[in-house]
This record gives sequence, structure tokens and C-alpha cells, in this order.
Amino acid sequence: MATPGPLKTAGPFREVLPEQLRWRCEPSQFEFETTADLKPLEGIIGQERALKSLKIGVELYGPGFNIFVCGLSGTGRATTIKQLLERIRPQCEPAPDRCYVHDFHRPEQPRLLTLPRARANPFRKDMDRAIDFLATRIPQLFEDEKFQAARGRILERYGAREKEMLEDFSEKLKKDHFALAELGGAGTTVVPVVAGQPVPLEKLDELVAGGQVDPAQARQLSERQEQLQKQFVVLYRKTLALQRAMNLELELLERETASVLVDSVIEDLKEKYPHQGVAEHLEAVRSSLLENLSLFKGKAEGEEAEAARLLLRSQAPAKEDPFWTYRVNVVLGHESEDGCPVILETLPTYVNLFGTIERTYTVRGVAQSDFTDIRAGSLLQADGGYLVINAMDALTEPGVWKALKRTLIYGKLEIQSAADWLFHVAGTALKPEPIPVNIKIILIGETYLYDLLYAYEDDFKKIFKVKADFDSQMNRTPEAVREYAALLRKLCDEDKLCPFDKEAVAAVVEYGVRRGGRQDKLSTRFSEIADLAREACYWARQEGSRTTRRGHVDRAIAERIERHNLIESKIQEMIEKGVVLIDTSGARVGQVNGLSVYDLGSYAFGKPVRITASTAMGRQGIINIEREANLSGRLHDKGVAILSGYLRQKFAQSKPLSLAASVCFEQSYSGVDGDSASSTEIYALLSSLADLPIRQEIAVTGSVNQKGDIQAIGGVNYKIEGFYDVCKAKGLTNTQGVILPIENVPDLMLRPEVVEAVKAGRFHLYPVATVDEGIEILTAVKAGDRQPDGSFEEGTVYARVDARLRELAEGLKDYEARPY
Repeated sequence: MATPGPLKTAGPFREVLPEQLRWRCEPSQFEFETTADLKPLEGIIGQERALKSLKIGVELYGPGFNIFVCGLSGTGRATTIKQLLERIRPQCEPAPDRCYVHDFHRPEQPRLLTLPRARANPFRKDMDRAIDFLATRIPQLFEDEKFQAARGRILERYGAREKEMLEDFSEKLKKDHFALAELGGAGTTVVPVVAGQPVPLEKLDELVAGGQVDPAQARQLSERQEQLQKQFVVLYRKTLALQRAMNLELELLERETASVLVDSVIEDLKEKYPHQGVAEHLEAVRSSLLENLSLFKGKAEGEEAEAARLLLRSQAPAKEDPFWTYRVNVVLGHESEDGCPVILETLPTYVNLFGTIERTYTVRGVAQSDFTDIRAGSLLQADGGYLVINAMDALTEPGVWKALKRTLIYGKLEIQSAADWLFHVAGTALKPEPIPVNIKIILIGETYLYDLLYAYEDDFKKIFKVKADFDSQMNRTPEAVREYAALLRKLCDEDKLCPFDKEAVAAVVEYGVRRGGRQDKLSTRFSEIADLAREACYWARQEGSRTTRRGHVDRAIAERIERHNLIESKIQEMIEKGVVLIDTSGARVGQVNGLSVYDLGSYAFGKPVRITASTAMGRQGIINIEREANLSGRLHDKGVAILSGYLRQKFAQSKPLSLAASVCFEQSYSGVDGDSASSTEIYALLSSLADLPIRQEIAVTGSVNQKGDIQAIGGVNYKIEGFYDVCKAKGLTNTQGVILPIENVPDLMLRPEVVEAVKAGRFHLYPVATVDEGIEILTAVKAGDRQPDGSFEEGTVYARVDARLRELAEGLKDYEARPY
């Protein structure tokens, strides 16, 4: 490298003003002593955009206008939805009652009855009372003397006719020396009479052998017996027909006797419930009752009838109630004062959402079901109202998403056995009639989940047309600060917390500003604010205080950090012991202290990391060592690629950019992502090319574009505090500090300890807008302006870099031209 001329020093440098380091909430602005003097917060704060979306979603009834609520958890989504729906509840159209009854023509397809609101449960009770009444009164009718007399006359008449027919036939048999005899299992049959005694045909051979009957006479008896037996069979059939006629007449008598009572009961029910489908069902019940009057006879049928009933019960579903076919299964019943249902389903399994058909088992272990086993889920319970479900649960629970789509698209709920639907196993053959539903589904999920469903699920955009996006921050206005105080009062009332004084409220608001990410914002993740309030009250009570003060809030924050910062403390310990190499004093060429954020989910913190660069002759360009080791994320790869663009536009306008450079995050073994260290990497490259040492007491953060502008980054407070902690552990020298993007100054909400150190001049913060400003701070050498002839001022950083790059380009050209 050519001998450089004298360096042009730079300075003094702009620093962040003390009042810019942290926004302070002045307790004097509050017109109360403690939150006990305030009214509790009513409504929702900080979510105006989401509230407008929710309002149109719940009030606009049309196909597919269901709502997907997205945003970070803890922003009050579920609370907001519940409160909003409660406010607009009177606008809901009441849903009717639904019940299933037995279909006497198609038992495998239970029939759906739709009744006006608050009428299903009374209908079920009236049906039960009617059947119980009939079960008591009909047996009494059958035991009445008038009925028994009429029944006796029928039995006597048919008995006499049967007796006359049998006596005539017996007389005929007697003339032919035959008679009717009971022969054990053979039943009644015609047998010859020999010597005054009936003799079975099979014993005739014995009589012939004994000489009591000659063979010719035996043949005649056998032939005549066959003829008479045929006549007896004809007679027997006539008696059976006579018995059937008698049974039919008895049944008609029973129907006539019971129909007066049954008709009266059914007509009363039809008059009381003149609704569509009910009259038709009651007519079917009337017919079934009159056709099955034996159900009402009970023990009067005798032991044989009872045994037959037990056998039938063993083959049918295990119902103790013989009248179960006449019962009513109410799957959705309302009380008259019920309003619009708002149901938050916390466990959206298939059964909990859509219901199921339960199974009963016979004594033989056979699974069977009927309409009384149909059970409704929360989706039907929310008919005419709103059902709130967690989107991730709906997607991960087996069968839920597919069934939910089908229900919303067709507007009908089909209740099936969960086993049949989920596992396609042979189960119940029941197919209940589908239920029309009019319901608003509100899914709660993260934004990425909404984007995935919208992009890859075709039906999603048809059935969830409204997106309500909850923000994680809101503008810090005086009204918002007062609402924060009212929120604390509400929390104190709900959770029985200690009241907060002015200073404590101010501390909570300041915590909300820090979590909001900017001094002009407040966090709307109210679950975190509520947790902080609870913990602060805990420490107040531990000290015996009835009021929560700032010290209690500060301790709650400190205790929470201590519970989660084990990894941070381990890294800090390794830096202090020199295991992780970080310099906080001196100067080195090609080496800069970068700043990174470790986000553990429940806790985030910042720590410095050594970034080095080396440059040499070659054509490889800038090599990202992290990428070569598969430890670099896409955003970091992009940031490194931007470095080449910056060097080309700055130094390669009149010559080729011929160099081989490598950039590395030293002692980084878990991967690097993000572009917030791209400016740090540029400083390391410029230092290496210019052969100028960089101050190690300064750490750097900020991304850069190809024009050399420093861009804002995230986690600026964590990064500054992380480097401050390292410098404090190694000893503050009054020269240490951090270079940060000037656009990040409004984001500063530093710990009070860091603020005091900056105010006292023990630590410094340098806001920069360009690479030029940053390299001057790090090297104390002027960056250098481009001259009219395209060169840079002598003795500046850029002049040295430009000269080195020209030297590398010419050297490479000469090297490649050498003969070998």
C-alpha cells in the first residue's frame, strides 16, 4: 500500500440528548392520589381499527361474513370480542328451538322438529306427561267391568263356535271308531279306537302281531286315519282363522276403548303446539300408540308375555323405558328471556363443536343408537349468535376444520357419531335430519395463520370475509395514559389488588411505553400489563403495604427479569472471564463490536459480538463466513450482499472492484440473521482496507443501504443496555458508547441506570444517519468527500480505501499478466 499522507481528524460528534434517552411519565399530571379514586375502565382501548372490523363483521349478515381475528396474543382479543358482542346482542335474530323425535316410518333417520323459541322444553315435558298419563289410564280402561264384559262376550262367542266345530268333528270320528288324542310332541292328532282305547298308528303292528287285529283291518284303519287326519287339518285351519278373527275383534275393541283417551290427549297437544311438523308427528304417535296397546298391559299379560318382552329388550337398545319411541330429545332449547348466545369454545374438539350420537349396548355387547342418543355441540348452542374458537385448535383437532367448512358453506349442521366421522368405522346407522344453522364464527389466530389459510385454502376466503387485526401498540396520548390508569383500577377491582399510587401508575405507563417500542407508543398487550400489576401488588403485600408504589413496580420488573435471564447471565459471565472475547478499550484494524439481540420468546436481551473483516487481492468479492458454515439467515445474507453494492457505488466507478474479503461473527455458533449488523460489517471492511484502527470502546448497530444511509433496526434498547453491562463489568472509562441509527432515537426507553450514566458522561450514544458519520466516530478520521476529479480528500478514510482498492486492482492485473 502506498505511503499515506497525514490524517484529517474528525469531531466533535453529535450525541443523544439526555431528555431523549427515556420518556418519563410525570405523576403530577394525574388528578388522583391512588387508583381507588378512579372509575374502572369501560370498553376497549387502543383497538379502534379492530373494533370497526368486528362491528361490520357481526352486524353484516351475508354469506361468508364470518370473522378472523388476528394479532399478537395478550392484546385483549377475546375480551374485546366478548364485550362487543354483548353490546350488540339485541340486534341478533333469535334462533328457534330444535328437537329430534322418532320417525316411525324410517327409524334410522330421526326427524327434526323446529319449534318457536322456548317451546321445545315445554313440548318435551308435555309429551312425557301425556305418555305417563296414558300408561296409567289405559290399563285402567282395560280392567274396567264394561270393557271386560265386552271382551268376555267376544271370547264366549268365538269359544262356542270353536267348541261346536270340534264337537261335530269328534262325533264324526266316534262313528268311524276314531278319536282325537294328545300324543306328546306330536300335538293333537286322529287315532283309531280299538277295544274302546285310542291306539297310535305305530302300535297297530304290535296288535296285529298279538292277534288282536287282523292285517286287513289294520290297513283299513291306517287308510281311514290318513283321510280323517286331512279333514282335521282343514278343521284346525278353520279354528286358527277363527282365533285370528277373534284377536282382530279384540284389538278393535281395545282400539275403540283406548282411542277416546288417546285422541283426546293427541288433540290437546296439537292444539297447544300448532307448529309445522308437530301435527304430523303427533298423528304418527297416535297411530303407533293404537297399534301397540300391548305396551300398556304390563303384568296383566302374564309371565309368558313378560318373558317375551325381556327377550325383545335384550335384542333392542338397552332402554328401560318401553315408551322411548314417543319421547322428545331436545338438542337446542331456550328460555324465554335468553338473548343472543355468545359462546367461547375453549376445547373445540369434534364432539364439543358438532355434537355426537352416543352408543348404548345390549346385554350381548352390541352397540346401538337411536334418536334419544343424539347430543348437540356448541355450534348448535350458538345458533343465531356467535361462536368464538381458537384458529390453531380448529385446524389441529381431528376432523374439525373440514366439518366446520362444510357447515358454513351449506348452512346445515349434520350430527354424526364421532367415531364414524373421524375413523370411518362401522358404527351407528343413524342419519339424523340436518339442522339449518345461522351462526357467526369468530376465529382467533395469528396473522401468519390467516395469510397461510388465505393463500392455500380455497374455501377460506369464501367463508371468512372479515379480518379484524389487533395492534400490539397504540399512540401515547394523554387520554391513553388516563385509560391506562383506569385499566389498573379495573384490574384492582377484578383481582382484588392493592390500589396504585401516582408514582406506581407512572411506572406502569413507562413500562407500557418500553414494551410499545417507541416513546410515542403504548403497548396494548394488556395481559403483560395485568401480570405486572399483580406481581407489583404481591411485593407490596409482602412489605405490608396497602398501596402499590413505584418501588414495588420496579421490583416486579426486576424479579421477572431475574426469573428469565439465566442464559444472559451465563453469557455475561463468559465475557467477564474472557471466554467470549470482547474488547472495551483500545483500537484494532478490521475489528468492530457489533450488537445482537437474543430473543428467547419469554425474554429478550442484547449482548456485543466481535465482528472481524480481512481483505486481500482476488476476485471472490465479499465472503460471508456465516453463510459458508450454514449459520446465516436470509436477511443476513441480503445485508452482506448490500455491502458489495455499497463498495461498488462508492469506489468502483472508475476501476473494477477486485478484492477478496471475508466477514465473520466471531465465536458465534448458533446462527445469525437480520441485517442490523450490516453497517458494522462495512466499518470493519473500511478499517481493513484503510488500515485504520477502530475504537473498541464503541459498539455499533444499524443496517445500511447501497447508498450508505444508516437505517433503523429493532431491539435498540436491549443492545445499548447489553453493551453498557459489559462495559460496566470491565470498568467504565468515560469514552465507551454505542453508535445507533438516528431514526432509532425516538425508540429509546433505557433503564434509569443507563440514563444516569449517559447524563454523567460515563457512557455515550452517537446517533448517525450515514456511514460517513459512523466511520469518523470509530476512527477519529474524517470520512472524506469526493473531489470534482472523482478522487477523495487526502488524509481521509475514503482516500485510503480508494487507494488500497486501486492498488489491489492493479496488482491483480499485473499478477495475472505474468508469464508462468
